[in-house]
Amino acid sequence: MAGKKTESKVSGVATYYKVSGDKVTKTHKVCSRCGKGVFMSEHKNRRTCGKCGLTEFIQ
Repeated sequence: MAGKKTESKVSGVATYYKVSGDKVTKTHKVCSRCGKGVFMSEHKNRRTCGKCGLTEFIQ
């Protein structure tokens, strides 16, 4: 396997954070019911928590 080049792909939880310089910011909203560590999924017109089912509609 020596000599093969692989591309570095960001996937999983790492996609919920953005690193710029020495600052780290969250890209998704945290669920207000579940608290820290539980992110809400982003859809076209809403945000949904996969753990408790909370849905917030975006105007």
